[in-house]
Amino acid sequence: MKYYPIFLDIRAKDCLVVGGGSVGARKAATLEKCGAKVKVISETFSHKFADLEKINICIEKKKYEKKDVNGMFLVFAATNNADLNQKIKKDASLLNILCNVADATDKSDFLLPSIVDRGDLTIAVSTSGSSPAMAKKIRQDLESQFGSEYAQLLHLMGNIRKKLLSSGHGPDEHKKIFNALIEKGILELIKANDDISLNAVLWDVLGKKYSYQDLVSSRSDE
Repeated sequence: MKYYPIFLDIRAKDCLVVGGGSVGARKAATLEKCGAKVKVISETFSHKFADLEKINICIEKKKYEKKDVNGMFLVFAATNNADLNQKIKKDASLLNILCNVADATDKSDFLLPSIVDRGDLTIAVSTSGSSPAMAKKIRQDLESQFGSEYAQLLHLMGNIRKKLLSSGHGPDEHKKIFNALIEKGILELIKANDDISLNAVLWDVLGKKYSYQDLVSSRSDE
């Protein structure tokens, strides 16, 4: 492998995007969705930023300055000026801050994969910068294969795990339970919206205290 794959927790982390075009807008939106504290700097902004102003993203209309990278967890150089992008990269590197340079994989500290987002299921596809078009094609194929039922399944599993732990159930015993649920076709039942059969499976594996309706209405991150 050319790159080390990693899923990074950036909640409440300061992240800087320099660039007010469509590329900068996409990066800012994804960062905000993952819980980062996002700041975008540019002298001009495209219409893509109209909706971003309504969410928790700090937008500053100004010229980039070296001090802008101070204290940042990640930096994204997403301008249409290659020389400016390289200056941003250099400024970040001097402070040991990882920087992604748009359309310049050879000059970036990390790459951004093409993503399939299904709740707690995240599938990341990378061609190591060789062919973004192929990464997009693979992502589209995966999106048709992995539907919204996977997000619902993982939400359900997360709440089951939480309830098991709260009742004193040992983590080592969970694997057998979750394997049994999967083998009994719980994913297919979720896709079919068959709540009656879902309850029957849950009661068979876990007992009558585990109701599908109650489990899916609970938040797994509480």
